[in-house]
Parts: sequence; C-alpha cells; structure tokens
Amino acid sequence: MNALPKLTLPQGQIGPYPIGGPDARMVVVAGPCVIESLDHCLTVAGRVGEICKAIDLPCFFKASFDKANRSSIDSYRGPGLEKGLEILAEVKRRTGLPIVTDIHTPDQAAPAAQTVDVLQIPAFLARQTDLLVAAAQTGRCVNVKKAQFMAPWDMENVRDKLRSANAPHVVFTERGVFFGYNRWVVDFRAIEWMHQLGIPVLMDATHAAADPGGMGKASGGQRDMGALLARAGVAAGADGLFLEVHDNPEKAKSDAATVLPLDWLPELLEQCLKIYQTVRK
Repeated sequence: MNALPKLTLPQGQIGPYPIGGPDARMVVVAGPCVIESLDHCLTVAGRVGEICKAIDLPCFFKASFDKANRSSIDSYRGPGLEKGLEILAEVKRRTGLPIVTDIHTPDQAAPAAQTVDVLQIPAFLARQTDLLVAAAQTGRCVNVKKAQFMAPWDMENVRDKLRSANAPHVVFTERGVFFGYNRWVVDFRAIEWMHQLGIPVLMDATHAAADPGGMGKASGGQRDMGALLARAGVAAGADGLFLEVHDNPEKAKSDAATVLPLDWLPELLEQCLKIYQTVRK
C-alpha cells in the first residue's frame, strides 16, 4: 500500500525566527492594515504580543505606513514613510516585537530596512523587478504576497529575482486569486506548490476574505471567513499566518469589513496551532 504523501516543508528564516521545516514553530504576523496612530499601534501590538506569548508563538507586528493601492482617492492611506517609520520604531522599542511593513517603491526599501525586520512586497507589485531587487539588497528578509494574477509556479521567477540580488531570506504569502469581479478565491494547493520552490509560505487569511472594491469606494468582505481560511491554510501546510486585527474593526480606517477582532485571536491561534502540530507530525 502506498504511503500518505508528505508535505514539502522548506526551512527558512523570517526576521529573528526560523520558519518552515518540520520543527519550526508556527509564525504569526498580525496588526492593523494601516498605521492609524502611535497609541493605536501600541494597543494592538501589546495585545498581539501577550496573546502569542501565552501560547509560545513567535510573532511580528505589522502595519503599513502607506496603503498606495486603496480603492478611492478619498481613502485613508496612512501617515507616510517618515512619520510611519518613526511610529513603527517606537512600537518596536516599547514592545520588543519585530516589525513587518510594506514598501511600494524602490526608494522606500533602504530607509524602511533601517527600522523594520521584514520588508513586504504587496501582491499587485510582486513582479516589479526594481522593487524586488531594492528590497533584496537591504539584507532584510523579503516577504512577497503572491499576486492575484499569478499562478503559484510563476513565483519561481520572483524567487530568482530576489536571489539574484542576494536576498538572504525569502518568504511568500498566499492570499487568493481573481475569481470574476470583486471576488478572491483561495486554491490551497498553491501553498504546497510554492513550498516546492523551496520557499516558506504564510497564509494571509484576512485579505483572502475580502471582496476587492466590492463596496464601490472600498473593499467589502466576510470577516467570519477569515477565521475559516486561517484554519484551512494551516491545514494545507502554511508555515504561519498573516492576520489583520483591530480592537474596533468597524472603525478601522482600512479593510474594516475583513479585519479580525483582537478578541478572536486567542481562540483562533490555539485552534490553528493544534492543526499545525497535527499536520506536521
């Protein structure tokens, strides 16, 4: 009788933590979509850190200093590069959490790398060669969101661009693909296929639950589906979770329809950790 196929589990490094492989702990990247204020970031980061510490999970605080791809010209984008990095540096200093943030242009890579631990490339920019090379050359870990218009095996070219610029560590994030208008769908096989490229993979459960542009001037979505997608992603072999969380989701300045309540996080992470441990035994 044939044996049950094993997951491909490439090993890597994300910021200060190992990721992937059969023995690494599940990694959590969590925070609001966009920086709203220093006080708000400290509130969310402090709670994320407490929750993850209680169940011994390595975690990062994430927030964007600029959301350059918002649906409307009137949408809140964030405080910008200089002020945003000052806030993220203060969050890191006060909480001790490593930081993940997006960059959108090559000139943002070097200054962001002076503050944050992981540079993230937004999905719509996953093929931008100059941006990838600039991020790689900082020496920071680079997390690339798989583009909604790309097959998982097409991420091989993204990997090779980063490696050509001597990126020391690379992580990919699955967040769904286009499915008609204003819909994403997740093909969970993508996690295994990107693993076969030798790259650890995070599951972005909250963006995958969004309906992009579904509310005209903002994205809609189904918040409860974010928890489902998180569990399913870990079951499919994801090495960690990317989750947008907020203390008052309805008042969030970005992705209010899909950001998860902080109160959900303890139970959700405990569930996902059990699944993670089960599939890697």
